[in-house]
Amino acid sequence: MAGIYIHIPFCKRRCTYCDFYTEVATKLIPDLIRSITKEIDVRKDYLGKKLIKTIYFGGGTPSVLNKEQFSEIFEKIYDIFQVDQNAEITFEANPDDLSLSFLESIKSLPFNRISIGIQSFEDTDLKRINRRHTAKQAIEAVKNVQNAGFKNISIDLIYGLPNQSLENWMQQLDIAFSLGVQHISAYGLTYEEGTVLWNQRENGEIQQVDDDTMNAMYLLLRSYCEKYGFEAYEISNFALPGYRSQHNTSYWKQESYLGLGPSAHSYDLKSRQWNIASISDYIKLISTDSVFYEKEELSLNDQYNDYVMVSLRTSDGLNFSKLDQYFGSEFSDYFLNNIKAYLDTEKVVKSNDIFTLTPQGIQISNQILINLIKV
Repeated sequence: MAGIYIHIPFCKRRCTYCDFYTEVATKLIPDLIRSITKEIDVRKDYLGKKLIKTIYFGGGTPSVLNKEQFSEIFEKIYDIFQVDQNAEITFEANPDDLSLSFLESIKSLPFNRISIGIQSFEDTDLKRINRRHTAKQAIEAVKNVQNAGFKNISIDLIYGLPNQSLENWMQQLDIAFSLGVQHISAYGLTYEEGTVLWNQRENGEIQQVDDDTMNAMYLLLRSYCEKYGFEAYEISNFALPGYRSQHNTSYWKQESYLGLGPSAHSYDLKSRQWNIASISDYIKLISTDSVFYEKEELSLNDQYNDYVMVSLRTSDGLNFSKLDQYFGSEFSDYFLNNIKAYLDTEKVVKSNDIFTLTPQGIQISNQILINLIKV
């Protein structure tokens, strides 16, 4: 089994926290679509003959594309690859793109899941981080998607936004869980060096939420999930039973995937590849049959580190028998020696052969994972 990710790196406006590769030059969309379809031809053997179980349009903002542009990519994918008839097919969207007319226009396409980048239901927050939609538009977008007949809807939220209080976060959750969506991705805000938000913090223009409040926000989120029947199946991802993101789960289960488009990453279990992070350069290199990506062969240390980091992020946990089978006693002994302190302090629990983080362990997950990786 395998997945395909298509990166559409266009945004009409750049958020202050974002350090992903995006551009605002939407006039390049037609050339980008042609380049992506050509990349599919070039990379057609990357996944071998594996059945495609998930297709994910991410960004950026894929919802800037129209039906014909989506169709062009789908036609090429279905022509080249064998796609499971029950494949999960997702696209990310900004709320202000999700008009009923747009949704009706794409209903004939294979999409069966929509992920909406809401981030906040508070207009003050949205203005501060330079989102282009309002809280009202966010709620209307969810209703439009539901009215258009989509039954697998995910929303993205961010907690720990500048000056955000625990009470405000509770209000956000009240709205989020009242909307009848099936999946919520909620991320603690991180300040990435070089972003507008980073500079605003360094200049004293905004106040960063303290760690204790961030932890309280996460625990509050977990309590809401329990109340409304959502599984906390990954550190930042929560779903009703049967609605886990199959595409993201394939990453965490270390299944292979092909990434298409500028800056997209690919993984075949033994190596990683990443495309050049420039739309114009990507288009030029593809058109001239030049190399448009870099490649890194993964050492055994790299493969072990990947396995540990992605496994412990999930509620399924890390299977120690598999770790020992895949990597041998040198790595399994290293893992046991370094995780013991977290077992003793109940940051990690072990049941049979499965190690999982507790809610308290999740709060220091970065520290735990750093101590488990092998350099």
